[in-house]
Amino acid sequence: MSDIEIAQAANMKPVQEIGAMLGIDASHLEPYGHYKAKVSLKYLDALPKRDNSKLILVTAISPTPAGEGKTTTTVGLGDALRVIGKDAMLALREPSLGPVFGMKGGAAGGGYAQVVPMEDINLHFTGDFNAIALANNLLAALLDNHIHHGNALGIDVRRIAWKRVVDMNDRALRDIVVSLGGVGNGYPRQDGFDIVVASEIMAIFCLATSLEDLKERMGKIVVAYTRGRI
Repeated sequence: MSDIEIAQAANMKPVQEIGAMLGIDASHLEPYGHYKAKVSLKYLDALPKRDNSKLILVTAISPTPAGEGKTTTTVGLGDALRVIGKDAMLALREPSLGPVFGMKGGAAGGGYAQVVPMEDINLHFTGDFNAIALANNLLAALLDNHIHHGNALGIDVRRIAWKRVVDMNDRALRDIVVSLGGVGNGYPRQDGFDIVVASEIMAIFCLATSLEDLKERMGKIVVAYTRGRI
């Protein structure tokens, strides 16, 4: 069977049941449907320190022509550790739609070493990438709107480095010209799109250690905008 046929034939358990198997009470889970959920940060902060824990990093693997790479190896390793009685947990990055729709294919593993629901994970998951894209593009629109309404900060339109983003590796959007169509649409300038995971907002999101830290870092970005530093 193909990867997707194996995934669709899997007998998935409700996410609350999976949480109970890991000792996570349902009150600490934020469900996204029946089979996905986010774990409360408060629960993670409350976990006791375990000095005998081990971290195994699976990286820098060249995938085979069939697509077996880091994720497949990681999931297979996690399954193997569970079989021999180890208390193992996997941490995988969320896939971007660009590679998913390219030759590389999906990013949820392969064969019987994959995570499910495969389609949800590969396509939209919990909607975080969309939220990051909207936040990034809102700031890009804010910048162009400021320039259109007089550019009080004297921003040099030739040196704007903040790009818009889309969760797709669309080469036609890498270098473009924006604000065409007359004075109502602003000042024409060269611009471009990055993929969402390469955005400044994603970088801030990854560096944040808590929700409060994330808010503080985002606040600094807004301040930098208002002072003309971006």
